[in-house]
Amino acid sequence: MEISEKVAAYFEEEHPFKAGIQQLREVVLKTELSETYKWLYPTYTYNGKNVLSICRFKKHFCIWFFNGAFLSDKKQVLSNAQEGKTQAMRIWKFHEPNAIDTMAVLAYVTEAIENEKKGVKLIPKKKTAPKVVVPQELAAVFSKSADIKKAFDTLSPFQQRDYSEYIRSAKRETTKEMRLKKILPLIKAGKALNTLYRKSDP
Repeated sequence: MEISEKVAAYFEEEHPFKAGIQQLREVVLKTELSETYKWLYPTYTYNGKNVLSICRFKKHFCIWFFNGAFLSDKKQVLSNAQEGKTQAMRIWKFHEPNAIDTMAVLAYVTEAIENEKKGVKLIPKKKTAPKVVVPQELAAVFSKSADIKKAFDTLSPFQQRDYSEYIRSAKRETTKEMRLKKILPLIKAGKALNTLYRKSDP
């Protein structure tokens, strides 16, 4: 089924909110947005970027603004789409067609378009890798050998944590000593701890 057919089918399907979503569609189509179909909903884009979707559910119908967090929301009608999960998306819910203020909807949609033109959007925060906690056995080696310490520092944080956990997970001191002797040549050579190699160790 073509996209246009999917959109048409969505709006033509008999539903308690059929008139409501059609009314929202008429408002949105007055703007510069292009109509398409994504995630099972009619979605409206500007230069290929998602701006909003029109959706209907059992108890309400609504507009999803993908970057609604940046709307001025003068009427205080927007809510977080999924509290604790979504950050930028905001939703405007309606429960009956006669509750739609078409001029207000047009104003919100127009502002959303202007924000998209300006490139206003949420910038994801970069996740910082947890600090590598070097076990004391390995730290003792570093204090005696600057070369091994330097080689360890050149490894990726993931590789450093891998080696550290390998030593820390040993329950007996003798096991830790055996593992330490085996990994020092690998660290010095700048190599990662091999999973198969690890499984064969005590």
